[in-house]
Amino acid sequence: MPLTLRDIQTGSVMRHASRLTALTLGLVALALPAIAAPSCLMAQRKVDEAQALRFQARQEARIGDRDRVCETLDEVGDRYADARDAFEDCGAGIIAIDLRSESRALRVAKKVNHCD
Repeated sequence: MPLTLRDIQTGSVMRHASRLTALTLGLVALALPAIAAPSCLMAQRKVDEAQALRFQARQEARIGDRDRVCETLDEVGDRYADARDAFEDCGAGIIAIDLRSESRALRVAKKVNHCD
């Protein structure tokens, strides 16, 4: 629909521009998760691996193999670092901040098990 002098005088141009901007932002918002999804999936996989390793470390602590507990906790830290980086890459920085608190809990677990 072509713009007329009356559209310009009544402010219709701004409505057309705002609709176009809203449409553009909507399309970008829909496209970003599709682009970021592989990175976010990899990050979630790293978190799952870290949780499995934390369980393994607890089992090793029950057995009393402190050296293996420390090695496993080091692997957990590596997985959390990888996950945090991947979440930041995919734009989920809030989750990356939550992983920092998990890293603090990991440091406490290392201290309790006399690692490092």
